Amino acid sequence: MNPALTPALHSALLAASSGPSPLWYATRAGGTIALVLLTATLALGIAVGGRHEPRTFARFEVTSLHRNLSVLTLVFLAIHIVTAILDTFVHLGWWITLVPFTSGYRTLWLGLGTVAFDLMLAVAITSATSGIRLRMGQQRWKAVHWLAYGSWPIAVFHAAGTGTDTTSTLQLALYAVCLAVVIAAVWWRLYRAGPAHRALRLWTGVATLAVPVALAAFLHVGPLAPGWSHRADASVSPVATMEGAVTR
Repeated sequence: MNPALTPALHSALLAASSGPSPLWYATRAGGTIALVLLTATLALGIAVGGRHEPRTFARFEVTSLHRNLSVLTLVFLAIHIVTAILDTFVHLGWWITLVPFTSGYRTLWLGLGTVAFDLMLAVAITSATSGIRLRMGQQRWKAVHWLAYGSWPIAVFHAAGTGTDTTSTLQLALYAVCLAVVIAAVWWRLYRAGPAHRALRLWTGVATLAVPVALAAFLHVGPLAPGWSHRADASVSPVATMEGAVTR
């Protein structure tokens, strides 16, 4: 081996050992893909929902696609969660998977991710079999299914507040595309609804703009502002505080 290459090789190995682990990259990739799939699932459900009959595809084909996208979303979300817990860079307990705001690391933003996961899990469980739907009744099942709509904006703010790539141009572009897709689906659904309930459709269309406006304002004063990493880590959950007191 060339002696001149030894210091450079040593520096490269040292940087690799002290850098992020493969689990860290897997967590980022899993979360990003899960957000994209959740956006596609939500937009498809909004655009072709109701009594509308698609002209190009049969109803059962759209339903099957929607179900498969939902399953893929949960798969990549599971990868995102498991790799985050297994990664030793931040010690996260398994309880944060279901109990929100119990993490000592970025309590609020990780908690939002847990809330979004709980909402999606509730929808997945109640939609698993037709027997569960029949026992719940159509109205109750629809009420639970609406939780999926609430999980999406929560997941977006979780990604923006927790993600280390939020300042990246590509990541910001991804958020913009996700927002545009969902807004377009909502407006298409409102347009397809016809002239009935005009006031309700108008306010619904305007309300959809609240999410991108709120996200843009949050990004400006939060992740894109100096010192966000320190401010995001400032809050510590009561559970983490109690555990720290016990260990001391």
